[in-house]
Order: sequence, then C-alpha cells, then structure tokens
Amino acid sequence: MELFLSALSGIAWTIVYIVAIRIGFRYKTYAMPVAALGLNIAWEWIYAINGLSNSPGFQSYVNLVWALGDVLILVTFFRYGRAELPSFVTRPMFIAWGIGVVAASVVIQLLFIGEFNTHAAAYSAFLQNLLMSGLFIAMFVSRRGARGQSLTIAIAKWIGTLAPTILLGVIQNSHFVLGIGIMCSIFDLAYIGLLLWARTKPPQLAASMDVTEPVAVALR
Repeated sequence: MELFLSALSGIAWTIVYIVAIRIGFRYKTYAMPVAALGLNIAWEWIYAINGLSNSPGFQSYVNLVWALGDVLILVTFFRYGRAELPSFVTRPMFIAWGIGVVAASVVIQLLFIGEFNTHAAAYSAFLQNLLMSGLFIAMFVSRRGARGQSLTIAIAKWIGTLAPTILLGVIQNSHFVLGIGIMCSIFDLAYIGLLLWARTKPPQLAASMDVTEPVAVALR
C-alpha cells in the first residue's frame, strides 16, 4: 500500500509538471503560481541531491524528475510572465523579483531542515502544497477565468497530494500532515469546481475581461 501511494503521488505530480510545461509554451504563459513554483524548485532540488548523494531510493529519482520539470516551468515564467504584470514593472524588475522568490524559497527550505530535521521534508511539502492550492484559486481570480490553467493539473494536483496525505497522515498517523492534507483537498476541490464552472460560464467570464487580453484557455 505504501509503495502504491508513493507511486500514485509521483505519477500524479509528474502529470502536473508535464501539462504545466505544455500549457506554458503553447499559450505563452506560466501555469503554476510563482511563489509555489519557487518553493517546489527549492524542495525538489534539495531533496533530490541529498537523496541521490546519500541513500538513493525511489523517491529520490522522482524528486529529480520533478526538479527538472520545475526548471522548464520556471523558463515559461521568465519568458512569458512579464506580460501578466502592470506596465510599470520593467523587465529587469521582473527578473530580479523572480530570482528573489527562488532565492527566498531556498532559504526557507534550509531553515525548515535546520529547525525540524527529519520532519522537515513532510512539514514543508504539505505547507507549500496548501499555499499552492490557495494560489491556484488566486490565479483563477486574477486572470478572471481559466486562461493558462488546466483541469488535468487541478485533478492531478489533488490526487498527488491526497495520496501522501493518506500515507503519512492516516497510515503513519501524523496529525499535522492529516490536517494540512485535508485543507489542501478542500482547496483543490474548490479549484476543480471553479474550472468546471468556467466551462459553463464563458460569456460571463469573457465579459469581465479586457478586450485586449488574450483568452487562451486550457481546460483539457
């Protein structure tokens, strides 16, 4: 059961990254909130390198795959993300902001490791998952619809977080993981509901958008 849940999470999150990369380059945008992306990059590279250097296992290789996927998503952010911001944000300001987010994320992960040691990986992973769940909803609101987003990402993200919630929170009896995981599921299901709702309300969403705004929508 534990191997199944670990594999399910690995597959689901890999789907998230593949679809996010495809959407990013196809629709010239980025499909993952940058704060969550920065935390993911830091977590996955730190634990991939640490795991492969010390005791390589299944999860270490999964982390490496995710880390490489994050790099491509970061490319879409730096390539297309400037268009999402007001005109007063210059290109150098935008690049400095993105680098700052990633740098701060690395520091946060290292502080978690220093403070929580063996529990750092699970605690930080679930907290940043909760942040990501909320930020996906915020992305929907800020873009006034499903532009640059995907129902596949939403469902895979939910499953990818639910599996380790069951593994660590229920089977391994971590109240912290279970509580944060339940909140992640609530936010993830709300986001899935928003994307499904967007399919039935395209005129209302289009009416709320500026006529000059691109409306590439990825709901598949």
